[in-house]
Amino acid sequence: MPDRQPEHPDARHSLRQLIRQRRKSLSQDEQQAAAEQLVVGFKEHPGILAARRIALYLANDGELNPLPAIHWLWGQQKEVYLPVLHPFTPGHLLFQRYTATSPMIRNRFGIPEPELDMSQVVPHSMLDIICTPLVAFDATGNRLGMGGGYYDRTLASWHEHRLGPLPLGLAHDCQQVDSVPQEQWDVPLPQILTPARLWHFSQSHPA
Repeated sequence: MPDRQPEHPDARHSLRQLIRQRRKSLSQDEQQAAAEQLVVGFKEHPGILAARRIALYLANDGELNPLPAIHWLWGQQKEVYLPVLHPFTPGHLLFQRYTATSPMIRNRFGIPEPELDMSQVVPHSMLDIICTPLVAFDATGNRLGMGGGYYDRTLASWHEHRLGPLPLGLAHDCQQVDSVPQEQWDVPLPQILTPARLWHFSQSHPA
């Protein structure tokens, strides 16, 4: 993939900083309430209920915490997977099975991930849903991430051909903005789940 040359990096950087600070300003009680409400959203989401393999993430930098939802998924006999930085292909992710006894390490960004065990890794095409973190989103499903492009690369097949697992963004309600400045590599999301509601975006649905 060629190096990224954003057309409006200042706008994206400024928005990223603003919304990161906004979500980090949430109190511990607000974060806990949001995490509990996410469980309610999972219980009402048809795709989650039907799925067998679901990829999530461990919260960092004020992100919506899916850990209570992960515990609920385990109780429903669902398989949970977490992203692991690919050891040989920079900018790409692997997805590894995550259980209550998985050995954990911190990756080069300081984010916890399972210690790499290829016997527990599945191709992302075998996942049913990939729950993606994000920094900001708008009312048309555009997503602003942290800038590394990891999830954009992972979801490229969905974006181009509607193939692979359903992308489901997870975010606090305060992360919604009027408009996310877009680049050609950005992957709009078909759905975003916040503590308050489930957003559906028709422009991102298969034709």
